[in-house]
Amino acid sequence: MNMNHRVTKAVIPAAGLGTRFLPATKAMPKEMLPVVDEPAIQYVVAEASKAGLSDVLMITGRNKRALEDHFDRVPSIEAALEAKGDHERLKRVQEATELGEIHYIRQGDPKGLGHAVLCAKQHVGNEPFAVLLGDDLIDERDELLSIMIDVQEKTGGSVIALMEVDPAQISAYGCADVSAVEGEGFVKVNGLVEKPAVEDAPSNLAVIGRYVLHPRVFSVLEETAPGRGNEIQLTDALETLARAEGDGAGVHAVVFRGRRYDTGDKVSYLQAVISLASERDDIAPALVPWLKDFVAGL
Repeated sequence: MNMNHRVTKAVIPAAGLGTRFLPATKAMPKEMLPVVDEPAIQYVVAEASKAGLSDVLMITGRNKRALEDHFDRVPSIEAALEAKGDHERLKRVQEATELGEIHYIRQGDPKGLGHAVLCAKQHVGNEPFAVLLGDDLIDERDELLSIMIDVQEKTGGSVIALMEVDPAQISAYGCADVSAVEGEGFVKVNGLVEKPAVEDAPSNLAVIGRYVLHPRVFSVLEETAPGRGNEIQLTDALETLARAEGDGAGVHAVVFRGRRYDTGDKVSYLQAVISLASERDDIAPALVPWLKDFVAGL
């Protein structure tokens, strides 16, 4: 197996029900919730594209047809904008269809993130690949995925992204036990635990939704029994790989200190909308003064 292959494939699990945003997500995929004027999922696909991942596989489920429609061309809309001379909007509409080659497969039964990743086995083959969770928005000015790909090439195993959180909140995340790697900007993962009790957590380093995985993860996932929530947990498979030996073993991590938004959380979602809108030249001049007045009046 030639593991010097540069990562070109991204897997985006998008089969979740979005129950935290009901009733808005009753008939619309949570990934299509707008962050300013683009759906959340487009930011994630754009991040993959920017990192050189031109082959994207979305793991979808029922009622997710809108995802396919969004990344498809709509000639009637493009023609109408062209006729009106609205080239700026035309360009923005076309951006979504030019981000890369996007494929789709249905997960069927929602058996957890590990199972969703396993659904990508045939498409990915024997290559390292990236996994991007649609709920996590990473600010485009903060580099993460390309750094993780570089670390994977250097170490040959799998790479996860970690972020420091308030120790009191660690039970909401997967948590990593890590040790320093001398002379490197990444760390070695000794073990992982999914949503530990605060008193049992080995650190305050939380796993966030970016992974660059060695294809050995597929054979491990096939042998991974359902864990927390009776789902096949990717964390459990990575825990196995962290302690394994041989080709494709080992897990390292990049500790991310940039801007990240959890669009699966209502408050963080609103923070993403406000933050990104406040930095837009076409929106900020009207929005920011209003925000200041609004906050001052609270």
